[in-house]
Amino acid sequence: MQAISRKGSHLNEPLGNYISHQINNNSLRIETDNSRVSITLYHAGIFRIRISRPDAEYCGFSYAVNKQPLEHTRWDVSEDAKWFTLQTSVMSVKIQKFPLRIEAFDSAGNLLCADDPAFGTSWLGQEVTTYKSLQPDERFIGLGEKTGPLDRRGNAYVNWNTDNFAYAVDADPIYMSTPFYMGIHGKVVYGIFFDNSYKTTFNFGCSNKRFSYFQAEDGEMDYYLIHADNVAGILENYTWLTGRMELPPLWSLGFQQCRYSYYPYTEVLNAARTFREKKIPADVLYLDIHYMDAYKVFTWHPERFPDPKGLLDELKGMGFKVVVILDPGVKTEAGYTTYEEGVAKGMFVKYPDGSEYNGQVWPGWSAFPDFTLEAVRSWWGEQMKVLTDKGIEGFWNDMNEPAAWGQHLPDLIEFGYEGETATHKRARNVYGMQMARSTFEGAKKLLPGKRPFVLTRAGYCGIQRYAAAWTGDNVSTDEHMLAGTRLINSLGLTGVSFSGNDVGGFAGEASPDLFARWIALGAFSPFFRSHSMVNSRDSEPWSFGEEVEDISRNYIKLRYRLIPYLYALFYESTQTGMPIARSLAIDYTFDSHIYQDAYQNQFMFGPAMLVIPFESNKTFHKAYLPEGSWYNLYTDALHEGSSELVIEASKEVLPVFVKSGSIVLMQEAVESLQLEASAETLEVHVYTGADGSFISYKDDGSSYEYQKGYYTKRQYNLQGNTLTIGKAEGQWQPQYKQMVIFLHGLPASVMVKVNGIDNAITEGPYRFIEPISDFDPYHKPPKAPVQIENLTKIHLPYRLDATHVQWFTK
Repeated sequence: MQAISRKGSHLNEPLGNYISHQINNNSLRIETDNSRVSITLYHAGIFRIRISRPDAEYCGFSYAVNKQPLEHTRWDVSEDAKWFTLQTSVMSVKIQKFPLRIEAFDSAGNLLCADDPAFGTSWLGQEVTTYKSLQPDERFIGLGEKTGPLDRRGNAYVNWNTDNFAYAVDADPIYMSTPFYMGIHGKVVYGIFFDNSYKTTFNFGCSNKRFSYFQAEDGEMDYYLIHADNVAGILENYTWLTGRMELPPLWSLGFQQCRYSYYPYTEVLNAARTFREKKIPADVLYLDIHYMDAYKVFTWHPERFPDPKGLLDELKGMGFKVVVILDPGVKTEAGYTTYEEGVAKGMFVKYPDGSEYNGQVWPGWSAFPDFTLEAVRSWWGEQMKVLTDKGIEGFWNDMNEPAAWGQHLPDLIEFGYEGETATHKRARNVYGMQMARSTFEGAKKLLPGKRPFVLTRAGYCGIQRYAAAWTGDNVSTDEHMLAGTRLINSLGLTGVSFSGNDVGGFAGEASPDLFARWIALGAFSPFFRSHSMVNSRDSEPWSFGEEVEDISRNYIKLRYRLIPYLYALFYESTQTGMPIARSLAIDYTFDSHIYQDAYQNQFMFGPAMLVIPFESNKTFHKAYLPEGSWYNLYTDALHEGSSELVIEASKEVLPVFVKSGSIVLMQEAVESLQLEASAETLEVHVYTGADGSFISYKDDGSSYEYQKGYYTKRQYNLQGNTLTIGKAEGQWQPQYKQMVIFLHGLPASVMVKVNGIDNAITEGPYRFIEPISDFDPYHKPPKAPVQIENLTKIHLPYRLDATHVQWFTK
C-alpha cells in the first residue's frame, strides 16, 4: 500500500510571503501572497493587528473600542531582508517576512508571544485562526464570564452569548462574551484582545501541547497586543482602549433584594417594612416580570400595581430604590402602543426579505428592537419615560443574549449594525451590550443630573461603560457559590468591575448554612444582591431562622460600614480599570500557589482585604496567605505570608485577612445609603508593620457634579511609625464631624503625636461583627472569636487640612 503524503494541505490557507509594504503615520501595511496585514500603534503598550484576505472589505466598526491611536506616540521602524521591527519604549513587534509571522517582546527583549512557525494566521473556509506557540510554563487568565479554573491552560472556550438556565459549574458558553485574555510565563505578562463579534473560540493548549489559538467563524483577524510591566498595567491599557465604568449611584453599592417575583405591591411593601423593622440595611428592591401587564415591556399591571408612583413614593420615604426588569422582546399585539409604534418606525430586527422577525419569550410571540441602530436606541430610551415618570432610576436588562424559546435564532436575520448590515452571526454577541447602552443613555436623558443604574446579563467587551453585570441563573449549591466567585474575579480581569452573582442561588433552594456562607461572601462582592426562583422558598435574610438572620445582619452591616473604602475602590476603577474584587493573579501573578484548586477561589477585596471562600458544609478549610504579613480581620492575630494554614470553619465567620501596610476606611452602618449623611464618624484603620498608601474619594453619590470638581479626594500614606493624611482636594465637603484612627498591631501602651503635639489615646476592645446569639438553649457550639481585645484609638475632629500622626512605644 502506498503511503499518503501529509506534507501540506490546500484546506488550510496561510498568509503567505511578504510582497510589499507602506508606512503611514503609525501604521505599517503589508501585502502578502494571500492577505493584507495592518499593524497600528495605538500607544506605547498597544499594537493593533488586522489581517484580512486581499479582496475583503475592511469592517471598520467596533462596539468595543472607543479610542483612536494616540498622536505623536514615538516608535522606531527598522527593516532588513527578513524582518520588520517596530519598537516603542514599552515593547516591540517583529514581523518575519518569509512566511509572514508576528512576534512580540518586552523592552528588555524577553519574548511575550510568537506565532506558531508553521501556521501563524490562516483560514479554513471563512474561519480565521491565529496560532501562538505555547511556552512551557505559560498560564492564561481572563476571558471574563467563563467557568472553569483560574488558569485556563488545557481548556478551550467558545464566545457565543447563551441563555443557559441553571448552568452547570463547567458549562460553556453562558451569557457574556469578553474575548480578552492574558498570557503569563517566565516573568512577563501580555494581553490579547480579539475584537471580533462573531462566534469565537479560544484554545489554550486543549487537546494539544503545541499552540494556543483564537479563532472566529467569520470576519477579520483583528486583535490587539497589549503589554505592561504587570497585570494591573495591562488592565489599565485594555480599559483605556475599551472604556471604564462611570461612577454608579451610591445606593447601588448597598444590599439589593430580589425575587421572581414580588407581587402584588403589598408584598413589596411588606419586604421593605421587614428590613426596617429588623434593622437590616438595604437599599434596593426589584420588580421581576410580574409587575408588567401580560409581560409587556413598558407597562404596569393594573391590578397588581394600580398606583406605581404612590408605591415608589412610599418606598422612597423608607430609603428604598426600585429596579425594574426590562426584557427586549416586545409582544406582537394589536393596540399595544410600544409594538405598534415600533412597527410604524421600523424599529425591529428583520428577515432579509424585509419582514419582521418574531420569536417566543415571556409575552408570547415578540419582536426584537434592533439596538445596533442609533434611532432604535433613542426610541427605546423614550419608551422608558413610563417608568422614570413614576420614580424608577434602576433598570435590569434580562434575556438580552438575545433569548427566545428554543435558543436558536435564525442566522440570516439582519441587524443594522450602524449602517454595515450584519446577520445574527455577527450581531448576537453585541446585542445585549447595545441594549444596555440604549437603557443607560435613555435613562441619563430622562433623569437629568442623576446617575442611573443598569444591570445586564449579556454583554461584550466595553459593556462596563454602560452597566453592571450579574452571572445569570445560578444554582443553590456550594459548587456554584465558589464558581461564582471565580466568575466575578475573571470578569474583573476583563474590565467588568461592577459584577456579582445571585446570593443564595437562583435555581434550587439554599440551605440555611449555604445562605449564611453566601451572604457573608456577597458582602465582599462589588454587586450585592439576593435573588431566587419563582415557586421556591423565601430567600430574604430572615427566612432561614434567627441564627442566619443575625449572620446576615452582621455582614450586611459590615458592608455598609466599609462604604468609604468601597466607594474609593469604585472611583479607582473609573480611573484605571482596576477591579474591586481582584483575582490574586493581579498582585501575585508569579506565585504558583494561587492557581492551585485549593486556593484559586481566594481574592482581594481592594488592595487590603484577602477573602477566603469555602463550602458551607466544611468544618476545616485550607487557606494560603501570599507574601507579606496578614492580620485576622476579627482578632488582629498576625500571620506571616507565603504560607498555608488550616482554618477552623465557622458558619458565623467568613475568613478575611488584612495585609500589613493597609489603610481601610469605615463609618457607622446606616439603614440606607440614601441616608448616608447621618454617618458622622470616619474610621481610619491602619495596619502597621509595612508601608502603604490609600486614596479616599467621596462625592454626593447621586449626581454628576463631581465632574465639575465637587468631590473630596485625599491621600493616606503610612510610612514606618507615621500616618500622613494629605490635604483634601476638591470642592465637596463630606458630612463627617470626627475621625477615629485605629492603630492595629501596636503594643498595649504607646504615645501619639498629632501634628507634633502630644495627643490622648484610648485603648479597648473592638468588633467588626457582633457575636451570634445562642438560640438553642440545649446546644451551644463554640463560637469563633470576633473581638480584638485591645486596640489603640485616636479621636480627632474631622478636618480637610493635612494631618500627621506619629506613634512611639513607651
